[in-house]
Amino acid sequence: MSCAAIGYVRVSTEGQAVDGVSLDAQRARIEAWCLANDVVLTAVFVDAGVSGKRADNRPELQRAISAVTRQKGILIVYSLSRLARSTKDTIVISEQLDKAGADLVSLSEKIDTTSAAGKMVFRMLAVLAEFERDLVSERTSAALQHKRSQGKRVGTIPFGYELSADHESLSPVSSEQQTIGLMKGLRENGLSYEGIADELNSLGIRPKGNGPRWYGKTVMNILKRRPTVQA
Repeated sequence: MSCAAIGYVRVSTEGQAVDGVSLDAQRARIEAWCLANDVVLTAVFVDAGVSGKRADNRPELQRAISAVTRQKGILIVYSLSRLARSTKDTIVISEQLDKAGADLVSLSEKIDTTSAAGKMVFRMLAVLAEFERDLVSERTSAALQHKRSQGKRVGTIPFGYELSADHESLSPVSSEQQTIGLMKGLRENGLSYEGIADELNSLGIRPKGNGPRWYGKTVMNILKRRPTVQA
């Protein structure tokens, strides 16, 4: 085949750390494919450090799609996960290209929508990829809920607690629990979250980690948080 192509590469900080596919590595694979298939690579668009959860917040992807639809060429990506993180976005992009007479090639999955078979495989793999991500999300959520129910640390240590000797479970901190009690009392007396923050600041009570001052949002988050450990 002899036609024009547009490359698109992306990494998020997390994605690059996990799968190790750097921007340069993705670009090299795209260039190699074009050379092997007699395709002219006219441009490569790069979204660096950008999440793939939504297609509409990645400016370089939008530019890549615009360019390839104008050329009626081929949009080449290293993998579907670099293109989008949901079936909806992936299918929308594919249909947008198809309507413009352009095609999509994903190197990792060996998808090439220049053929009917490639289009079918593409749709099947997009659905399966999202299904796998949903399963991982469910398992992660269940694991975190179990840890919370066991009084174990999940993420940062909340105000009112400290890490126990086992480095997993949380133990109440007496002084911080007293501050939470004061917050609750002030709130029950009708004080706003900002008002409570001002009161704590005036009393010289410091936030966790000796932060400079209290803010209404911080107070609200503490009072609305479900307790992980019974004091």
